[in-house]
Amino acid sequence: MNLLLAACLVLPLASGTTPAAARACGGHPLDFDGDGRPDLAVAAPYDGSRAGSVTVMYGSGKKVKLTQNGAEPGDSFGSALAVGDFNGDKCADLAVGVSEEFVGARVPGGDGNGVVQIFNGSVDGLVPGKELALAKPSSDRFGASLAAGDLDGDGKDELVVGAPSHRSGGAVTVYWMKGRKPYQITQKTSWVRQAASVTDQWGAALATGDFDGDGKDELVVGAPADSVTLDGQGSVTVLDVRAKRARLLTQSSPGIKGASEKWDAFGASLATGDFNGDGRSDLAIGVPGEGLSANQRAMDYGDGTVDVLYGSRGGLTTRKSEAWSQNTLKGVARYYDRFGASLAAGDFNGDGHDELAIGVPGEKAVQVLAGRASGGLTRVGNLLIKGEGRDFGAALAAVPLSERYRTLGARRPVYGLVVAAPDQGLVMYAPGSRKAGLKLGKVRRLSRGTGLYGYTFG
Repeated sequence: MNLLLAACLVLPLASGTTPAAARACGGHPLDFDGDGRPDLAVAAPYDGSRAGSVTVMYGSGKKVKLTQNGAEPGDSFGSALAVGDFNGDKCADLAVGVSEEFVGARVPGGDGNGVVQIFNGSVDGLVPGKELALAKPSSDRFGASLAAGDLDGDGKDELVVGAPSHRSGGAVTVYWMKGRKPYQITQKTSWVRQAASVTDQWGAALATGDFDGDGKDELVVGAPADSVTLDGQGSVTVLDVRAKRARLLTQSSPGIKGASEKWDAFGASLATGDFNGDGRSDLAIGVPGEGLSANQRAMDYGDGTVDVLYGSRGGLTTRKSEAWSQNTLKGVARYYDRFGASLAAGDFNGDGHDELAIGVPGEKAVQVLAGRASGGLTRVGNLLIKGEGRDFGAALAAVPLSERYRTLGARRPVYGLVVAAPDQGLVMYAPGSRKAGLKLGKVRRLSRGTGLYGYTFG
């Protein structure tokens, strides 16, 4: 599920707005308060002596800062975010990872146990809900990654919580599947059947998407440090949780362009979108450690690439897969660029096909590729966008515009691109356009904060 808000975040409400008491939520996936405008949540996990905070910018212009009850320095509230309708009331809800919280005394230098705080959407905005935690916590970093999607087809979203430091080599837990208690999955789960190492970071990145068009989402689990055959090459596992089917993908899988190498970090970032407009989700996989320059050194940051696989009636297919790098785009591949460190998908021109935005934080840039019906993503008209901040592009979101105060409606919205430079606490925005081709407006500053503000958007 992709992220939150609108271009008009700080504009006042349109005249004639209905009072909250008379409203009901309309089922818009990015609307926390039911006013018909998308909203944005921005995480700052190092805010307040690393206790962390999340700033919610409502489409009405109201800003609210969320923190955890009983917050302690080092908890990292906001280490991950996910948005979905978890309780079926047609209001979007927000899940906030608190990956470094300890259940007991803090262990100096140790990984946190982790919890997840739920905030329920309502006509009055987000209100605190349940707190989720593992029954037997260890140094799991539970909540370091999150994803939302309808995995069972019941019309309500499930929440998936990653715990990449779980002692099995990483784990994910699925909440609120129909007829199931919280369901933990690891590489050692009988129907997953993968070799596991404690350093794999299985679950460090998560995404959901309906790759076969059957109305139920599949779950994608990134393990960027997985040493399948080579140290740190990385892997991605596609899970049909309901049917208990698993598929392992690496850069050495048949049909995937490229080859597995040490420290590639395949699966460090994930994004789903419909790049060819066929109604099925497609998958983009970041490989920010990929070395393209000569004389790469082990474990250094790489130039980076992104692999793209397309959905089909049979699910994701490696046929006609793509490998993108700046060697064929407007940018220039350089050592340490980390092309693919972050990803976001959204329709920036309103043509019914999603575009792919690729973070290049080592170059302080974002690369954007256009989607099209014939073949999906294309290098034709690709954009290289520069902005403020040393790590501009480290986090991305594709968010629908509230055009001229119009509420979210049936017409497919045009999306804008939100880009963070969290090291400087800068969040910037470039609006999309319905004009022919791929054009984004001038990058402007949207907001600023402290404590790695903009670390993640969802």
